[in-house]
Amino acid sequence: MVTARRTLAQVSESALLAQILPFFVGHDAVLVGPGDDAAVLASDGAVVATTDSMVRGRDWLDEWSSAPDVAAKALTQNLADVAAMGAVPTSILVSLIADPQTPADWAVDFARALGEGARGAMVAVAGGDLSSAGPGTVVVSLTALGDLQGRPPVLRSGARAGDVLAVCGTLGRSAAGLSLLRAGVDPHERHGGTRQQCLEHHLRPRAPLAAGPQAAVAGATAMLDVSDGLLRDGARLADASGVRLALERSLLAPYAAALEPAVGDAAWDCVLAGGEEHSLLATFPGGVPEGWRRLGRVEAGSGITLDGRAQEPRGWDHFDPSGSR
Repeated sequence: MVTARRTLAQVSESALLAQILPFFVGHDAVLVGPGDDAAVLASDGAVVATTDSMVRGRDWLDEWSSAPDVAAKALTQNLADVAAMGAVPTSILVSLIADPQTPADWAVDFARALGEGARGAMVAVAGGDLSSAGPGTVVVSLTALGDLQGRPPVLRSGARAGDVLAVCGTLGRSAAGLSLLRAGVDPHERHGGTRQQCLEHHLRPRAPLAAGPQAAVAGATAMLDVSDGLLRDGARLADASGVRLALERSLLAPYAAALEPAVGDAAWDCVLAGGEEHSLLATFPGGVPEGWRRLGRVEAGSGITLDGRAQEPRGWDHFDPSGSR
C-alpha cells in the first residue's frame, strides 16, 4: 500500500517550521537567530552581502536534482560570491516560495541538507521566509553574509597590466555534467571515474571558500567567482579593470584533457564557457598562492584573448531562452 505524501497545503507554516528549524544551528556571529522578526548579527566592521535565487524548471529539473541537490547548489553559489570578495562566510538567510501542492517532505529534505551544508561551511542559518506561489512554482532564494576581518574587499576592478591571472578550483566540470544529463545519462546510477565527478559537480558543486580570504591576504588585485563561464566572467573582470586578460591554451589544456573521457570534443567548450563551476578567478601582482594555478596574464587593452586571439564572452545568460542549466 502506497501512503500519500503530505503537501505544503496540508501542513501549517508553524508545523513546517517546527520540522525544519532544528536543522539550522547557531554561530558566534548570530546574536539572535530564527524565531523573531529579524536576526541580529554581531559585526566589528564591514559586512559582505550577496543574494541568489533558483527557479524550478529554469535552474534545476526535478528529473535530475533532488531537494538536497538544490540545497547544495544554492548554498555553494552564494558562499562562493562571499569568498570572491575576500571574505569569510558567516551566515545565510533562506526563502522558500512554493506551490502549496509541493510535497512537504521536499521542503524538509531541502532544509536538512541546507543545515548540513551550512554546518560543514561553519555558516549559520540566521533566518528566512516561507511563501506560497502559483501551480508548479518552486523558488529558493538565499542571502549570504560574510566578514572581511578588517581587510578591504577584493573587487573586480583592481587588475593591472603585468598581473598574473590564476584560478583556484576546477574548470568545465559542471558544464560537462550538464552535457551528460542532457544526453540522457541517469544521475541516479553510479558511473565512476570522470563521468561521476562531472555529474556530482553539476548537481552538488563545491567551491574553494578558504581560497578567497587566502587570495586577499596574498595581495590579490581582483577576483570573482566563475559562475557563468570563464570567458564571460573573465570579460567582466577585464571590463571592470579596464585591461585585457590573456589566456594561454597550454595552461588550460590540462582542464580540457581531464574532461575528455566524459564529453570528448566538447571538453574545450566546457572549460571556456561552462557555468556553475564556482571556482575563483583572481589576479596577483606576483606569484600565486599555494593551490592556485596560473592561466595567463593581464595586459594593457580590453577584452579577453586565447593565445592572442580575441574571444567572445560566451557562457551562461539568465535571459537566454536555451533552457535549464
